[in-house]
Amino acid sequence: MTAIRLLLVDDDPLVRAGLSFMLGGADDIEVVGEAADGGEVEELVDRTRPDVVLMDIRMPGTDGLTATERLRGRPDAPQVVVLTTFHADEQVLRALRAGAAGFVLKDTPPAEIIDAVRRVAAGDPVLSPTVTRQLMQHAAGTAADTRHARARERLAALNDRERAVAVAVGKGLANAEIAARLFMSVATVKTHVSRILAKLDLNNRVQIALLAYDAGLLEDAEEH
Repeated sequence: MTAIRLLLVDDDPLVRAGLSFMLGGADDIEVVGEAADGGEVEELVDRTRPDVVLMDIRMPGTDGLTATERLRGRPDAPQVVVLTTFHADEQVLRALRAGAAGFVLKDTPPAEIIDAVRRVAAGDPVLSPTVTRQLMQHAAGTAADTRHARARERLAALNDRERAVAVAVGKGLANAEIAARLFMSVATVKTHVSRILAKLDLNNRVQIALLAYDAGLLEDAEEH
């Protein structure tokens, strides 16, 4: 089995050392590089070719948000998981909108951080439904109306089945759960998700969930 190649980005050398020791001890994870600032990330990605980048959000030079936006704008970009000390942080939500595959708290148990890296490498976002709702509620503010209109306009490109899948993704359901709820095969669900990502020019399921929330689809679904 090919090991998951992981790049660590954090300005605290003690945090990096702890993460490197912990994650490097997993049989299927290889720490291929470390960076102390977001400005170092692109060069290191070119050199080490990681599958996943574990990215601190708050750094004194180039922060993790800027680094994530730059990285996810590149072709064949690695998946990004942001690190934070907060359960709900506007910067974290902006990172998710920029294409991060999820986030983990710095006080998360080691086994869960290892599992998060594995899941993201496999294409699954690391964001529980509870945390998703918390972040989305935190995002509501003065720009909500504008986001709502823009999201509705973008989602108009989807057909009815795709919209139903988008709503289910927004509720945090796994493919098997979506298949059972919408009476379709798991393979068909995966096809719909791929089409949604392509039609809306999104990077991952987290962004589908955020767009569905912005458009009010999750609230609409609860009313019916």
